[in-house]
Amino acid sequence: MSKTQVSSLNVSKAAYEQLAYFALRSELLFDQAADVQPTNQSMPGTSVIFTKFGDLSAATSPLTEDTDVTPVAMSDAQVTVTLYEYGNAVNTTAKLRGTSFLDVDAAAANIIGYNAGDSIDQVVRDVLAGGSENIFYGSGGASLPTSRATVGSDDILTANDVRKMTASLRKKNVATYNGYYMGFIHPDVSYDLRKETGNASWNAPHVNVDTAGIYNGEIGMFESVRFIETPRAKIFVDASDGSGSSTGGGATVDVYCTHVMGRQSLAKAYSVAEGNGAFPRIVEGPVVDVLRRFNPTGWYWLGGYGRFREEALGRIESSSSIGANS
Repeated sequence: MSKTQVSSLNVSKAAYEQLAYFALRSELLFDQAADVQPTNQSMPGTSVIFTKFGDLSAATSPLTEDTDVTPVAMSDAQVTVTLYEYGNAVNTTAKLRGTSFLDVDAAAANIIGYNAGDSIDQVVRDVLAGGSENIFYGSGGASLPTSRATVGSDDILTANDVRKMTASLRKKNVATYNGYYMGFIHPDVSYDLRKETGNASWNAPHVNVDTAGIYNGEIGMFESVRFIETPRAKIFVDASDGSGSSTGGGATVDVYCTHVMGRQSLAKAYSVAEGNGAFPRIVEGPVVDVLRRFNPTGWYWLGGYGRFREEALGRIESSSSIGANS
């Protein structure tokens, strides 16, 4: 007896899930550190100039009763943030849109939106990584590095490095964000800090009392720093040859930046002309081909970032025991 089965007809096909998934993505974080922004800009321009006044030196000598005081001069300094254009775009075809089982335009908008945030976050990070003050090096090795080029594979971040950073910021009267400095740390470096043992380590108070941090695998607040983990923290790839390490030279070492900052460390400027703003905008490009087949979608931003107070910004450069050291 003949049976009509799957192989008999051409009607049984593989099914497709119509929900599209996207690449794994890290959250957008660095922009939140930019608490200095224009509030009373004179006009649109190619750059924005911020002015900051210096304090007078302390007057600790008693006044003389019959002698007038000698006025002293005030001082100021300016920080210029230059505006640059940033953007990206995709262009889908009519044939793709007409034959796809997924909504390609919706997927394009999603991808473009994330690309805008991802790109600008890296722009901010690179500005932060260029700071010239409050630079420390991971002290987990046998000897303390003196520069990025001498960071060895054993020079990992320690709890005491965080203490030195907060002490440096406090000595300079750097204001906090609601009582804590803001810290951005790479997961590879977070691993080293969390696994350190001893009474003065991050681990000690979490073992028997505040165990949530261990269970959740997160640093949280430590030594007056609110740590935020992000894989986008700056890494200087192969920045050291390992010559400063107790393990000797010959190895290439990736150097990680742990960024720590207080208020007014970062300034942000952007075009105030109509159609622009503080954040990138999605742009639906014009369809200009003869048959109207090509549909461009992109993002655009005209703005920039600059370090406002160098003394309010710092970083700890270290290797990681689970990083790329070869």
